[in-house]
Amino acid sequence: MAATKRKRRGGLAVQAKKPKRNEKDAEPPAKPRATAEEVEEEERNRIPGPVCKGKWKNKERILIFSSRGIHFRTRYLMQDLRRLMPHSKADTKMDRKDKLFVINEVCEMKNCNKCIYFEAKKKQDLYMWLSNSPHGPSAKFLVQNIHTLAELKMTGNCLKGSRPLLSFDPAFDELPHYALLKELLIQIFSTPRYHPKSQPFVDHVFPFTILDNRIWFRNFQITEEDAALVEIGPRFVLSLIKIFQGSFGGPTLYENPHYQSPNMHRHVIRSITAAKYKEKQQVKDVQKLRKKELKTLLPHDPTAGVFVMPAEEKPIEIQWVKPEPKVDLKARKKRIYKRQRKMKQRMDRRKTK
Repeated sequence: MAATKRKRRGGLAVQAKKPKRNEKDAEPPAKPRATAEEVEEEERNRIPGPVCKGKWKNKERILIFSSRGIHFRTRYLMQDLRRLMPHSKADTKMDRKDKLFVINEVCEMKNCNKCIYFEAKKKQDLYMWLSNSPHGPSAKFLVQNIHTLAELKMTGNCLKGSRPLLSFDPAFDELPHYALLKELLIQIFSTPRYHPKSQPFVDHVFPFTILDNRIWFRNFQITEEDAALVEIGPRFVLSLIKIFQGSFGGPTLYENPHYQSPNMHRHVIRSITAAKYKEKQQVKDVQKLRKKELKTLLPHDPTAGVFVMPAEEKPIEIQWVKPEPKVDLKARKKRIYKRQRKMKQRMDRRKTK
């Protein structure tokens, strides 16, 4: 506190005046300039500050949930995505009767601006919606070839909550609809920096590749020794159906011409099996008709035996001596057995007499 000066006759306290300093005394002493080597050593020995000092600016939150009637494999896939994405939230299953526009209200209640919604149909077909709520755009995919983290083939591992690297195929930059999907995938699958639930490490990578007009998703661990990749899982394939301007609806921006619905695919398989069955029945009918037809007798061809070589004639042998009869061993054993049996019976009668 500053020094105070009191008056003798009960006056108010007055703040004492500080002594003035000369400008020469006020100047700090000159420090010797540090050389470049000393600066490098200081930077090496300097301890970096904690990572949590950064400010969490990217407030992306993703809602991951599904409709009723999903398969158990889909449920495990949702759980795997929630583990890999610390900025995700969960919700109860949505009823099938509700319209998709209700999801925008659910996202608003959960304070989420992105959504991954799994829609099940016929208990065998799975569709995935990726949406930017509530203004759009949104994309609908057919999910195929699902493999979860629990499978034994996936031997990799990563820290829970760590931030992933996103690797995209060069084909994403060639077409405009793929460029739009790339931006949507970046905003959904990238973990925001300095997120409270995230870890300040990068130890796995999400590669998105395009093959056969489908998007293939995988998850690999980056090993520390030689930067080799070991698959962690999950793994699935996304077949694009449509891209909409709004969230879960609106005008269609793009429709995939190569897409074939699962119902159409099953119909083609059934038609192929039915065509095979019909072909077998037609072959059987033709064979029956041929059997019923009268056989046409062809006239004898005199030139048929031109190239046939005649076989050598064997001399005829006349057997003058009667051949010896073949010995039947089984019949002979039976006779011997009968004789021995009769002899025993006779001996037993004599003893009784």
